[in-house]
Amino acid sequence: MDSTPLKDHLPAIVYGQLPDVMTKFGIDNVLKLAHFISQCDYESEQFTAVRENLNYSAKALLNTFPIHFNAATAAAYARQPEKIAHPAYAGRIGNGNEARGDGWNFRGRGYIQLTGRVNYKALGDFLGIDLLSNPDLVATTYPLSSAAFFFRENNLMAVCARGSTPDVITAVTKIINGGTNGLAGRIASFNRYYQFLKTSA
Repeated sequence: MDSTPLKDHLPAIVYGQLPDVMTKFGIDNVLKLAHFISQCDYESEQFTAVRENLNYSAKALLNTFPIHFNAATAAAYARQPEKIAHPAYAGRIGNGNEARGDGWNFRGRGYIQLTGRVNYKALGDFLGIDLLSNPDLVATTYPLSSAAFFFRENNLMAVCARGSTPDVITAVTKIINGGTNGLAGRIASFNRYYQFLKTSA
């Protein structure tokens, strides 16, 4: 399908990646494209955030990573993103222990935050690129591909195909977010992109 209707509504860097991503990941109709782009838009703060912000206060650390931090460690680690990443992500998502540094190396990147060594390897294998040696490529070169890969791995296009109702947007959001954070904004974003695409189809 033609992505041209979005040319004036997306940053040039995003629009430039879109045709290749659509082909590689089977984004082949207006409905799928509207769901995909709107969720990327919301998750990345209008395509401005491509790296996870780990600059947490002590209070935010306890709320976000309650299993990995207590009051004492949260106070000691607060506002130190690289230091925070190690215990937050060590020993899970394919990461090694804190000393190996995987928590920081494979922190969230891309328009929908790809996180963890195992997911970087899987995306790299799919694209035919060694992302383990250069993980920042997810932020600099493949932020949209990594988001599309998340959709693929979680079978989200099948959910998107169910329609354009708030219930469908909610279902997509829950898979991406684990809840319904920002649902009203996601619905508004979807409706905006869907309208652009429908009226130009």
